[in-house]
Amino acid sequence: MNNITSAPAPVLELRGISKAFPGVQALSGVALNLYPGEVHTLMGQNGAGKSTLIKVLTGVYTPDQGQILLEGRAIHPSSTLDAQNLGISTVYQEVNLCPNLSVAENIFIGRYPRKRGGIDWSAMQRQAVELLERMQIRIDVSLPLAHYPLAIQQMVAISRALLVSAKVLILDEPTSSLDEKEVDLLFSVLRGLREQGMAILFVTHFLDQTYAISDRITVMRNGEREGEYACGELSRFDLVNKMVGAPASSAADAGGSATVTATAAAPSKFQTFLRAVGLGRKGALSPMDIELRQGELLGLAGLLGSGRTEAARLLFGADKADGGSIVIDGKERSFTSPRDAIAAGIGFCSEDRKHEGAVLELSVRENLILALQARTGILRAIPLKRQQQLAEEYVKALGIKTASIETPIGTLSGGNQQKVLLARWLATDPKMLILDEPTRGIDVRAKQEIMDYVTALCRKGMAILFISSELPEVLRVSDRIVIMRDRKAGGEYPRGALDESSVLQVIAAGDAHE
Repeated sequence: MNNITSAPAPVLELRGISKAFPGVQALSGVALNLYPGEVHTLMGQNGAGKSTLIKVLTGVYTPDQGQILLEGRAIHPSSTLDAQNLGISTVYQEVNLCPNLSVAENIFIGRYPRKRGGIDWSAMQRQAVELLERMQIRIDVSLPLAHYPLAIQQMVAISRALLVSAKVLILDEPTSSLDEKEVDLLFSVLRGLREQGMAILFVTHFLDQTYAISDRITVMRNGEREGEYACGELSRFDLVNKMVGAPASSAADAGGSATVTATAAAPSKFQTFLRAVGLGRKGALSPMDIELRQGELLGLAGLLGSGRTEAARLLFGADKADGGSIVIDGKERSFTSPRDAIAAGIGFCSEDRKHEGAVLELSVRENLILALQARTGILRAIPLKRQQQLAEEYVKALGIKTASIETPIGTLSGGNQQKVLLARWLATDPKMLILDEPTRGIDVRAKQEIMDYVTALCRKGMAILFISSELPEVLRVSDRIVIMRDRKAGGEYPRGALDESSVLQVIAAGDAHE
């Protein structure tokens, strides 16, 4: 069902919105209708155009084509403040408030009630209490915002949006750092606002949350609107298919069953290198068990926001786990930082190549030896001759196309930058390598060269944790696959147990509509 014909006139209407950047058509003819008294969820994979659409709607970007209508009147927001004054308020994933100020002060920043030339503190606190009570939140508004958990801080951000008489409330990934109880609290507030007639646009990656709160869903893919659907008429399986662009599939197409059961992986002849039990972090990853074996490639598959990267960062000590244990070579270890993981023989190629990987101003040689130098220590500098020898060896071994090992890495292609980052960790002689989206944004040939090298490392005994959004790639190279879904591990499967269709079924598991 692509058209909802029974709804009243929309509060907000987007018609044919297009936006291009140099070399990229970010949005193409996107339409969206938002009605009073509803939660409308915007879904799509990374790069689908959701963020760009929100920025057009809130005045950060000016659309190249199309119209934005608010209560039937064309508007042209030129900034977030302009959009807010028009009645469109946005609460972002990261709460952009001042933790050192009181709750009341945060709600009224820039709009303090005045009395005799000064701030009317009693009126401000009274009105802050009234705004929060509208959402069934009763707290001491005189305390610093930092005194309260993140979920309450989100409510304060929402109450600030309500202060300006918002007609439309946009929530951009508001639950990404909340635990289940905090999500329930937020949803209770949203249901209350919906009953009061508020039009709410909810952006999320989480399937369970989508079906818990949504009235309607708009799916975006590759900068276009794939369709608009009543929530109760779109199954989880169909939603996942539409997000990733897989062809419509029925249970019969997938082998006659809408349910895929995890099969125990065959016993491995390879020794376990790392075993994590109950590893988790509040608001990021539910406790999960995972095992990495020498000479095997374990794939993590799932939609964006499913918990793949969060699991990788916990295993590497980039984020600190709230609970659980990690055992390496039979000994329990505690990672308080990546340095501990590096010392234990673990390397990590981050998905964020530009911000957490390559130092673009430094040379190929300097980038390549960073991890090895970190393990050696700053007081024991690696001799320049040894640095040059390592760089030349890996440039040759990985086929890195560079004029010189002294060439700044920022001048190399994405594929060659990724090869340098891979070489950085290989220079530390790791026993285990975590690769988070190692082939994203690079050409087909470079992808093949990198994955051929990675699988060769596996055959030599290295344990590999491989994360990719490209399901065919995960299925092709993995010895075992763990499916991630809504920050949880959804099951482990041996090679050959899944195809693309059945992976989507596992991601959409628990669907009441099937």
